[in-house]
Order: sequence, then C-alpha cells, then structure tokens
Amino acid sequence: MDLAGILEKAENDERLTREELLFLLDFPSDAMEVYTIMARSNRLSKSLSGHKAEVHAQFALNIAPCGCDCKFCSFSTLNSVFDKRWEISFDEAVQNAELLETNGANAIFVMTTAHYAFGRFLEISGEIRKHLKSETVLIANVGDQTLENAVKLKEAGYQGVYHALRLREGTDTNIDPGQRKKSIRHFQEAGLSVGTCVEPVGPEHSSGEIADMILFTASFLPAFSGAARRITIPGSPLESYGMISEMRMAQIVAVTRLGMPHAVKGNCTHEPCSLGAIAGANLFWAEMGANPRDVKENTEDGRGGTVAHCRKLFEESDWKVLTGPSMFYAGENFTKDI
Repeated sequence: MDLAGILEKAENDERLTREELLFLLDFPSDAMEVYTIMARSNRLSKSLSGHKAEVHAQFALNIAPCGCDCKFCSFSTLNSVFDKRWEISFDEAVQNAELLETNGANAIFVMTTAHYAFGRFLEISGEIRKHLKSETVLIANVGDQTLENAVKLKEAGYQGVYHALRLREGTDTNIDPGQRKKSIRHFQEAGLSVGTCVEPVGPEHSSGEIADMILFTASFLPAFSGAARRITIPGSPLESYGMISEMRMAQIVAVTRLGMPHAVKGNCTHEPCSLGAIAGANLFWAEMGANPRDVKENTEDGRGGTVAHCRKLFEESDWKVLTGPSMFYAGENFTKDI
C-alpha cells in the first residue's frame, strides 16, 4: 500500500478502509513511517480544532465494588481493590464541580460506578447544575441507560455523555456489547452528544481489533473519539499482559484521528502525555476522586492529573488551549444505526 496516498485520503475526508487502517497500525512503533503518521495526524487535528486543545475534568460521586467485573477496572469485584462503598455528599459534589470550573476545565464530567442509583444521580446533578455557570458544559459518565433515562439526563442539564464499547466487551467484562451500542443510540436520540474512545488498549489486542473499533467509533459520529491504553491493575487477570508503551499509544491515537470523519473534531487520549499531544490528541482529562485505573481512593494522590498539568503538557507540545466551554460538544447531535 501507498502511505502517502492513504494520508492524503484521510486529509481529504475520505473514509479509510479496514485494510488501510491495518497498514497504518502494523508499522513497528519506532518505524520512520510512524513519525510521518503522527505528524500528519497532528496537522489535521490542529486544522480541525483551530489549533486549540481542550482539557476536560472528571470527578467521581462514589466508589463501590462493581459486579460488571471488567477485568481492567479497579472497581471490579474480581480485582479486590475496593471492598467498601462510599459516596460523596451533595455539598462535596458541588464543591468539586465549582473547583474544576474555576480551574478552567472546558467540560466537567460526573462519573459513577455502573449501578449507582439513577434517581440520586439526577438529584445531585440538579444541585451541581444550579451552582455552575450556564455556559459550563456538563457531561455524564454513567452505565447503560434506557431512552427514558437518557431524556432525563438531558433534562437535568447534561449536554453529553461519555460512553464506549470497550475492546473485548462481553469477554473481559460482564456487559453485553449490544447493550452498550443500544445505550449510545438512546443518548443520541435524547439529544445528548456522545464522546467515546478506542479503549482500553493492551498488548493482547490485535491491530484488527483496534481497526474494527476505530471504524465503529467513526460510524456514529461522536463528539470525539481517540484512544487510551489499559493501565495495569495489580493482581488483575490482565496484569500478565503488561502495558503498551506511550509510543505505541501515540501511534494508535494518530491512526484513530486519520480514521475519523472531519465532522469529529475531538481526538482524545488518556492518560495525558506529550507524545499523545504530538500525535494529534487534542483532549486530555484531569481527574478527582475514584478512578477505575487507580488503586487509590482519591486519584489526586495517585494517577490523576490536574487541569493545570494537562494544559502544561499541551503547551509544551505546541498546542494552544481553549478558554471557555468545550467546542467538541457544540456540534450537531447525530443518530446513526449502530
């Protein structure tokens, strides 16, 4: 295959085929061609977002052992990291949201474990929304939902949701892949923008699996796509596989950008790193509270970064950082057959 031709095709907003994605993914991560792929992704990503990256921030409402038993998640009961349940109060939730708003996050994500009581989530969300600026973008990161519940999220003041069909969903998790897809449809039908990601990528995942997930995320025109590597949870069933390098992650981030329609302006990676930004990632997350990739109850004391840290990484990678509400959630809501 012709690398230059594939890159030109992506820049012309023509869809790459599975075979073309495989060609880009199969280069060794230290190959000269990968640097070319990253550079072209970076140029395209900057062009689509006006050279401005975004820093979104997430905080958790609770921590609890979760029966979804995702093998990559610290909340999973089978990983035995957390054996107790706790929830933050309404006041603490408001304080966290206000702090992240003050710190300049372009969007604020409110996360729960999959089985957090939905009624309580709506109540606490209403309190959060009342205390934030009207223009502040509020995003939900919750479990699968019915269309009725998706509408309620919209009514509660959420502009969007984060929802992903994870790699090997239904094999490395107890979640039905069809249910994940159905929830994405419900969110979009309710008027919520859906951000997603190719995740969590580990050494065990083939280029074919990654290419298929890139094509899936492209199929429903999300607010953003991107890619994130799996962080090893000590003692988990996936620990023996190890982790992919940041360089391999940067390659996948770049290929994901090239595989997305230009209507998808955002290209995320997690965890934040300068290599990801150089490869075309224009979205990082800061985090507070519980974190499914961390074994500490408060990720501020562990893996979680701050808004200021994420901004600095972008600036060191020659990105400007958006001031004000996220533009990735400002576009049209699309509903596709998925």
